[in-house]
Amino acid sequence: MKLNNFFEISPYSLYREQKEFIFNKYLNDLTKYHYANCSHYKNMINSLGFSLKKSMNYAELPFLPVRIFKKHNLYSVKENNIIKTMTSSGTSGQKVSKIFLNKETSQNQTKALTKIVSEFVGRNRAPMIILDSQSVLKNRNMFSARGAGILGFSIFGSKRIYALDENMDLDVDKLKTFIREHKGKHIIIFGFTFMIYKYFMKKLNKNNIKIDLSNAVLIHGGGWKKLQNESITSKDFRDILYTTCGITKIHDYYGMVEQTGSIYMECENQNLHASIFSDIFIRNPYDFSLSKRGTKGIIQTLSILPNSYPGHSLLTDDEGVFLGEDDCKCGRLGKYFQIIGRIKNAEIRGCSDTYEN
Repeated sequence: MKLNNFFEISPYSLYREQKEFIFNKYLNDLTKYHYANCSHYKNMINSLGFSLKKSMNYAELPFLPVRIFKKHNLYSVKENNIIKTMTSSGTSGQKVSKIFLNKETSQNQTKALTKIVSEFVGRNRAPMIILDSQSVLKNRNMFSARGAGILGFSIFGSKRIYALDENMDLDVDKLKTFIREHKGKHIIIFGFTFMIYKYFMKKLNKNNIKIDLSNAVLIHGGGWKKLQNESITSKDFRDILYTTCGITKIHDYYGMVEQTGSIYMECENQNLHASIFSDIFIRNPYDFSLSKRGTKGIIQTLSILPNSYPGHSLLTDDEGVFLGEDDCKCGRLGKYFQIIGRIKNAEIRGCSDTYEN
């Protein structure tokens, strides 16, 4: 199957045997391609003692620690073909990852994101509320994963408003006017988790403001560490949103700038799902062997999208649990899992956390 064909089918339509057959070919080919075209990557693979002369199951292919992009400029295309450089979120003093994109990779990431998210918000664009400040797109010092996330998800909006002003204050009047203008219509809401809680939910609660967003679907991601520090669980988060706004359709997502596009969306059963563009393994932190179902370990993420840089197989700084494959009650095929949190002593780097720092 050619990569373009992936954009013609449902993002959750491949059974394990089908996906394993396709991913074995794609990821072996990508590994060999980056080995031949990225000298840093070649040196790392050689130092690990991997031989790429024969194809192997993609679970056995080498993976890079996600932090490597903070230390080296890794790209597998000519510099004049790089059209965009993405940077990760990072607090003051932290190095940020640099991800180099050519036109092909950038376009494929956008296509994949569109296919995945459309399964949860619908295929037609809808009025959209962005629970952030538009100033984040104007300030180049802030324009990293946060700005990229806003721009990436904003494509689903037919008409968009930013609900927070440049001081991160909620503009309640503008929000109510927008809701009134689109009464009865399907509305999409996007934001980063902790910022939604602090600047939207707490403001409504503090001032006893009730708004009707029962027709809306909320997409959010990142920032759970700070919510946990405030003893706010996922259930609390959902309960508060329902009480203040009537929102019941809420989908968290897991993703990173190092593998933009191939995000893992949360289904109605609050499980995160790998799409046909990505996969995950949970690895034992002591010997990197594959952890059994239901056993926590370090999350390895895989994506068939990165062509301009060797980001197709990465070991993250996050802990998670593999829950199952092809049998989630939501009906979507593929692996599903849950995030436990950051590995102890790992850097904070979520978009919400970065803003707070």
